[in-house]
Amino acid sequence: MGLRTLSRTLTAAVLALLSACAVGPNFKRPAPPTASDYGKAPAAGTTAAAEGTGGAAQHFAGGTDIPGEWWTLFKSQPLTNLVQQALKANPDIDAAQAALRQAHELYAAQRASFLPTVQGGFDATRAKNPVETLANPTSLPQANPYYNLYTAQLTLSYSPDVFGGMRRQLETSGAQVDAARYQLIATDVTLSSNVVVTAIQEAALRGQITATERLLVLQHQVTDTARKQRSLGTTSDVDLLPQIAAEAQTAATLPPLQKQLGTTRDALTALLGRLPSDEPAETFRLEDLTLPTQLPVSLPSQLVAQRPDVLLAEANMHAASAQVGVAMANMLPQFSISAETGSAALAIGQLFTPFTRFWDAGASLTQTLFDAGALLHKHRAADAALDEAGAQYRAAVILACQNVADTLRALNADADALKANAEAERAANASFELARKQHQLGTISAVAMLNAEQTYWQAEIALVQAQANRYADTAGLFQALGGGWWNRPEGTFK
Repeated sequence: MGLRTLSRTLTAAVLALLSACAVGPNFKRPAPPTASDYGKAPAAGTTAAAEGTGGAAQHFAGGTDIPGEWWTLFKSQPLTNLVQQALKANPDIDAAQAALRQAHELYAAQRASFLPTVQGGFDATRAKNPVETLANPTSLPQANPYYNLYTAQLTLSYSPDVFGGMRRQLETSGAQVDAARYQLIATDVTLSSNVVVTAIQEAALRGQITATERLLVLQHQVTDTARKQRSLGTTSDVDLLPQIAAEAQTAATLPPLQKQLGTTRDALTALLGRLPSDEPAETFRLEDLTLPTQLPVSLPSQLVAQRPDVLLAEANMHAASAQVGVAMANMLPQFSISAETGSAALAIGQLFTPFTRFWDAGASLTQTLFDAGALLHKHRAADAALDEAGAQYRAAVILACQNVADTLRALNADADALKANAEAERAANASFELARKQHQLGTISAVAMLNAEQTYWQAEIALVQAQANRYADTAGLFQALGGGWWNRPEGTFK
């Protein structure tokens, strides 16, 4: 009789659950941008070319896909090795993976709320009845007031999801799993880009140091010549002292460059998840890197489906939408079903005998009648949180498109700047060599030669910086377009 009653109650609850609708808004993915380009940023065509390192022309190929391991396009095995090491050992990756595992477990825990909860219990009690009272508490006189009571029972509790509050909460947990996954992807893409850019920065600093050291050798030769001429009486301190000062000024620029190179190496070591004492053996120079010449450019409508930060903002908006439904369901009646069965006996050996068994089953409905508006305000807060998440999503889309547009502009400008700097460096080098020979012959003054010397050094440093800018902004484009994570091996971000 009891089991049949319990079965009918549970059946009615399940039917009510299946026929009910989940309250609150159903989430719909935002429409992608309708823009076909990035404004005046060059999303097609070919950049200028220049002679020397990093001078190849780059072609923008609209609508093409991005390799999953885009850093291999720089054709540097040491660089590829460091990126792979960073993706395996960086603690930020480990933290993001742990957060994703946590989100999966919380989702599984939330899914379990749709099933009944069954608990088992066993109680053993030793008690004494009062004997010196006006009336014996038991129907029969007892010679021994002491007794034992043993109870074994199963308790079932179930809350039917009549209005869909639990379904919306599960939807929230699913969106949080997506958010954790996109956070892991964003960490991966940012880390790989940071390793590449840091390696390029190291290469640029080594180039600047090499240029400065080469200039110092030339200046030292000129200084030695001036000293010899001064000892022979063919020149004066007016020519010698400015040359000594120029050489010292150039030498003074080396320590800051070497300091910056050291901190860059420390930063690269940290990206690999290592302590400074475990610095990698790999070193980088610009001439060892190949500039990628075929650059993919995704449409804005594709970009929002690729950028992990945009997808993360979308997942947050999905979670906020589901929480509106949760808040609405909390304002409606709450249903629960409970049942209990077991056995109670004065001796443990009498448990589960015919006359010691018991059961009960029941259902309840609870409706909040007065809470000073707490549930209403929580619902309004959920609406506001959804509006906030929507605005943050739109901001993420705008930022993503801005990043791509800025990088496209930078790449076009970088090519023009490198071409101009390469021409300036060649002209400055030729001018300095000519000035040095003329000064040795005594046909020009030391001041004229020093001017040519300073111009050449500035042109050499500017050329290295222009080369590095092309490499770094190329890496920035791959990051801005989403990093090609969708082309990684299946299961990489699960």
